[in-house]
Amino acid sequence: MRRFKIYTLGCKVNQYETEAVEEMLEGEGYILDTEEDADVVLINTCTVTNESDRKSRQIIRRHKRKNPHCKVVVFGCYAQVSQEEVAKIEGVDLVLGTKNRRELPRHLDELFKGSDQIIDVEQHAQGDPFESLAIKEVEGRTRAYMKVQDGCNQYCSYCIIPYARGFIRSRDIEDAVKEAERLGKNGFREVVLTGIHIGSYGKDLEGDLSIVDLIEAIDGVKGIDRIRLSSVEPMTITDEFLKRVKELNSFMPHFHLSLQSGATQTLKAMNRKYTPDEYRKTVKRIREYYPDAGITTDVIVGFPGETDEDFKESYDFVKEMAFSDLHVFPYSRRKNTPAAKRSDQIHGDVKKERAREMIELGNKMHHEFIEKLAGKTYPVLFEEEKDDFYFGYTPNYLRIAVRCDKNLHNRLEYVTIEGEDEGQLTGRIGKENEHGLSVL
Repeated sequence: MRRFKIYTLGCKVNQYETEAVEEMLEGEGYILDTEEDADVVLINTCTVTNESDRKSRQIIRRHKRKNPHCKVVVFGCYAQVSQEEVAKIEGVDLVLGTKNRRELPRHLDELFKGSDQIIDVEQHAQGDPFESLAIKEVEGRTRAYMKVQDGCNQYCSYCIIPYARGFIRSRDIEDAVKEAERLGKNGFREVVLTGIHIGSYGKDLEGDLSIVDLIEAIDGVKGIDRIRLSSVEPMTITDEFLKRVKELNSFMPHFHLSLQSGATQTLKAMNRKYTPDEYRKTVKRIREYYPDAGITTDVIVGFPGETDEDFKESYDFVKEMAFSDLHVFPYSRRKNTPAAKRSDQIHGDVKKERAREMIELGNKMHHEFIEKLAGKTYPVLFEEEKDDFYFGYTPNYLRIAVRCDKNLHNRLEYVTIEGEDEGQLTGRIGKENEHGLSVL
């Protein structure tokens, strides 16, 4: 039996696709292994930043150096947009991209029969179908990511992803429900709906469908107690959306609401499709329906042309939003994007300092959010155990630790938040009270 190991860089979509590829190869008789001398090494790449590209190249070279006889497979976003660059890296045997993943076993057979380097990178086209890569089970897990959408038509000026992932395409509701049913039968109690731009879900399907239609369909699946969304655009969260999900016991009130900048001019330059005021109204709307909702976001600092005044405007806006968590990224120049061609690039030291300030703000907001919730009780789905503590997540996506002498794995228990201990949120098993965010 041939053995394989796999590395994943990047987003939750990549993680989902990695798990699906693992199942595919295991179905073909391959054995997942972690040893350095595996027969096949696969790298699922990301290309969001230059650092992502560098890490991909580093992993490729390291493995070929340690294990020169292994077959190296490079797939994912970096392979899609830079196939020639990837193919030139010494030791790469197969370049696959973000399409045709089902061809992987056949290509491996060809390589082991003596084939030279194989490049199978096909450009995306309007009307391409959604490539369904289903996951059935992941041992020991309680929460599963489920890819329901791919591609993006937004073309933000800094972003390479539309070129890597192609046009929007959505998974059929029936197919998604079937996977949710399989996951429920295999013990998963929570699913996270993910995609490249899930706010566009359904726009390419018949029937005027949207992401909330899919959420409602999965809500009825036996065994699935919780449904979460990955990153969404602020304009996706309308009053209608909130009214409908509020009726569902399974929907979890955590919104990763994409921002990128709180400055009006920077948002325009980024080609984002909303203003700070529109974003503000969305946050206000969410908190009207879910007062304790977890609202997290991403922010880019040092975008080309971002003045000190723009940065301050963005900083002040982020502070006003009082996010429960914040992910900060210094702008990374991606070739062939409009932003990369601008002459007013920001010096690296300036980007570094702005990132430091924004990260400090994010940490402060996170602690303030936790302090606000101290003493409240929420249902927690426990996922892992370590050193006599069990760890799980509240509905608003706070990771909490509870000391308990009974097995809590994959159990839902009401937990009262106590506070933080060396950066870790702690709680105790309690009883349901009026502050619970969802009904079991």
